[in-house]
Amino acid sequence: MTLPRTPSFRLDGKKALVTGASRGIGLGGAVALAEQGAHVVMAARSPQEIEAAAKRLRDMDFSAEGISLDVGDYQAMIAAVEKYGPFDVLFNNAGTNQPIPYVEVTPDNFDMITDLSLKAAFFVAQEVAKGMIAQGRGGSIIHTSSQMGHVGGIDRAVYCGAKWGIEGVTRASAIELAKHKIRVNTIAPTFIRTPMTASTFDDPERVKWLEEKIKLGRVGEIEDIMGAVAFLASDASALITGTSIIIDGGWTAD
Repeated sequence: MTLPRTPSFRLDGKKALVTGASRGIGLGGAVALAEQGAHVVMAARSPQEIEAAAKRLRDMDFSAEGISLDVGDYQAMIAAVEKYGPFDVLFNNAGTNQPIPYVEVTPDNFDMITDLSLKAAFFVAQEVAKGMIAQGRGGSIIHTSSQMGHVGGIDRAVYCGAKWGIEGVTRASAIELAKHKIRVNTIAPTFIRTPMTASTFDDPERVKWLEEKIKLGRVGEIEDIMGAVAFLASDASALITGTSIIIDGGWTAD
C-alpha cells in the first residue's frame, strides 16, 4: 500500500510579486514567501523604505529585491510587471482605508480608497495574469481582502464596498483563469497590528470592543497571516481557487 504524500509548501524556483511590501501585512507576506524559497520582488511607493525592507530579507539570506512602484500609476505598473516578471505568485496587498461615517463620505474619500484597494488591485492582478498565461505554467494570485469583505463595519462603508468588490473579482477571475491553471483567492484578516491600524489600537475602548468581537479574544498579529499566504501560494492548495481564507479569530462566525 502506497501512502499519500503531503504536497510541498516549498516555492523553490518560483518568482513572487508582493505589493505594499515595505511594512505590515505586505512585509509579512514577503517574508513568508521568501522563507519557502521564492525570489520575492517587493513593491511599494517609497524607494528608501522598500529597499530597506528588501535588504532586511537579503540579510537573512532570502532572495529579494525592492522596487519603487505606485500601483495606481497604470503605465508604470505595466512597465514594472513586464520588466520584473513573469511571476508565479502575486500577493496583491497594496491598499488603504480612511474610516469615516457613511453620511460624511465625499467623492474624494471614495476615490482614494477604491482607486487603490479595488481598481489598482484589479489591474495589477490582470497584468500579472497575462504574464502567467504567456508563461504557461499556471500560478497563484492572492488578494488581501478583509473580514470587512464578508460583513459590514462602522465607519467603513467605502472600505467594505472595496473589499466586497475584491471578493467578487476573485470569484469571477478564478472561473476565467482556471483553464490556465491560475488560482485566485483572498485572505481576509481581522484587525491586525500594523502601522495602518495603529490609531485604532491607541483607543482602549475600541480595543476592548475588538477583543469582544474576535471570539479568540485577541487582535491579530502579522504572523497570523503568513501561513495562509505561503499555503495559498504553494502546491499544498492546488485545488483551492475562487474562495477566501478568513483569518478573523471567529469575528464572522456569528
